[in-house]
Amino acid sequence: MRVLMISNDLSGGDLAFRLMREGHDVRVYVGDRSQAGDMEGMITKVRGWRRHLRWVGRDGLIIFDGTGWGKVQDRLRTKGYSVVGGSGRGDRTEDDRAYGQAILWASGVRIVSAVDFTSLDEAISFVRKHPREWVIKQNGNASKIFNYVGRLSDGRDVINMLETYREHQRHRDIVGIELQERVRGIEIGIGRYFNGNSWVGPIEMNVEHKDLCDGDLGPKTFEMGTLTWFDDDEENPLYRETLAKLEDFLRDSGFRGDVDINCIVNEKGVFPLEFTARFGYPALQLQMALSTSPWGEFLKAVADGKPYDFRYPKGKVGVVILVAVPPFPYSVPGRRRKRQDVDIFFREELTAEEWSRVHFQEVSRRPDGTYYVSGEGGQVLHVSGIGDTVEEARRNAYDLIGKISIAKMFYRTDIGLRFMNDDMPRLREWGWVK
Repeated sequence: MRVLMISNDLSGGDLAFRLMREGHDVRVYVGDRSQAGDMEGMITKVRGWRRHLRWVGRDGLIIFDGTGWGKVQDRLRTKGYSVVGGSGRGDRTEDDRAYGQAILWASGVRIVSAVDFTSLDEAISFVRKHPREWVIKQNGNASKIFNYVGRLSDGRDVINMLETYREHQRHRDIVGIELQERVRGIEIGIGRYFNGNSWVGPIEMNVEHKDLCDGDLGPKTFEMGTLTWFDDDEENPLYRETLAKLEDFLRDSGFRGDVDINCIVNEKGVFPLEFTARFGYPALQLQMALSTSPWGEFLKAVADGKPYDFRYPKGKVGVVILVAVPPFPYSVPGRRRKRQDVDIFFREELTAEEWSRVHFQEVSRRPDGTYYVSGEGGQVLHVSGIGDTVEEARRNAYDLIGKISIAKMFYRTDIGLRFMNDDMPRLREWGWVK
């Protein structure tokens, strides 16, 4: 099958690489030129995606791996193309947090109090008038380093952070601020694929680790690691309270792809925080590692609005861990950076199964088969581990990381640990998971 992937920053590069290994003819367009140099020698990249529409045809598959293309997807579908990734209204749920919260409310899902601002001065004034613990978030799929979870009941720390963010406005890093009331509990996400008509595949339960350091310390990042398991119980209480209620909205929106709602859960209920109406990363890498179905076949069914028997080993759990190098998670806006070209070494020959659990991102391959860090942001690769228990999955992932050597590499060593020891027992006690 011919596959055309249209990407902003090559987030879906590992998916493209996997589809090529499945035997598909894959071409990838990368909109961000600073990321276009990654995965050289691994995938086929093209310029000007529109000129390849005739090549992919109505029988092929078009994949959009991020937001910003929703309306384009809608138009292509009206012209008969097979498209997976999201939709126009799906994009808006993430790019406009107030809209996303309104959709949740209209669908009968409980929401957390939040206020949107386009001015930092207005946000600062609001916190002074309403002192409490607030969470600072940005609209859209923007850098998470500006997100902050308030810790002081009088809001002094939130005001201080907002004041420091004024310096970044000239770089346009801050594109819209949302202040969300902090709710204490356990953070967990509920996701599933939707084919425009109905749900496809199992429910995806995921626990993200966004803080840079062990123990949930340090600045927020896009993601340092994720814990995931599949659930085929349609009566899963977390699913029934959140995602299941969005079926009508997704159908009316023509949405076709993966959608996730990140929540805070406590003994009083489920409190959705935000939409992710697109492929998640590294959630997608872990979904692929946990499944046995061919992904080209699965995504084609989702794009065409068809049912699909998604196959995966029952009872397994997985973790995926980011292996990074400086300057991650920071970069200097507007400053041109040089490619790193740092070699990636493997301490021993990996098995085919181990290679399937190495998910490349800002990496390229030379003609001699050696790999090197080709990107500018420092998000080098992800490593996944699968097991019957969280402990086994963690061991498999970290054992594989131990076979990889990259100068100045770092990663969190506690992915899934707190959930295994503390959070899962409490979720069971509250009756949210079995």
